Amino acid sequence: MTHPQKTGHVALVGAGPGARDLLTLRALNRLQNADVLLYDRLVDPEIMELANPRAERIYVGKEVGRCKWPQGRIDRLIVAKAKLGLRVVRLKSGDPSIFGRACEEIAAAKAAGIAVEIVPGITAASAAAAAIGVPLTERGETDTFALTTGTCKPGDARPDRARLAHPGTSMAFYMAVERAAQVQADLLGAGAPGACPVEIVAAVSTPRERHVSTTLGALADTIAREEICNPAILFIRYPKSLARQMAADGAEIAA
Repeated sequence: MTHPQKTGHVALVGAGPGARDLLTLRALNRLQNADVLLYDRLVDPEIMELANPRAERIYVGKEVGRCKWPQGRIDRLIVAKAKLGLRVVRLKSGDPSIFGRACEEIAAAKAAGIAVEIVPGITAASAAAAAIGVPLTERGETDTFALTTGTCKPGDARPDRARLAHPGTSMAFYMAVERAAQVQADLLGAGAPGACPVEIVAAVSTPRERHVSTTLGALADTIAREEICNPAILFIRYPKSLARQMAADGAEIAA
């Protein structure tokens, strides 16, 4: 008698920004039922404690300049484990869909005929805003909220930041600490005032969490002076009231 082969499954699970009590219930369920767990360097060890203790655990963390686990190798491992009929959890910090390289892993699983799902997590921008008590949008001040990055794929042109430098826009920059001077220059060059308020939140929802306030005009100098390192979110706001104030000041000077 032959038995049908067990079908594997892949779940790209958002671990959230750090604190394990920010996990979703669905994320917790997938962790507790995992046969194989592939995790990144930013996943908090306390979250790993919630996973199935019998699950195989494989560290696939990547760091800039030191990449033992290139994306293609991770894709192949995910597929190989799922083809064995195992429940594979690819645990990513934050939300898998936001700068999480999810597209490659989804494509690899689908090409192999393996079921794949995304389990959303709380992204760093949401957690950082909550940590400092500042809403991501504000009625009458910011009606557009943009998630963007300071670090692009090698060889790609940097993002067109001029389209963000408009009154009423709130921006959350990921992976931008080392590119802060360029972000600052791009936005100032596109017309954003140097007085735009900036909130920098590093290592959000971890014991190392740190918050520094500055302005767009002082952004790069502040990061250097305060020795801020990744992971960090840069919140840059261009409120409508600031645009009105700048316009009024300009009119007074012209008069």
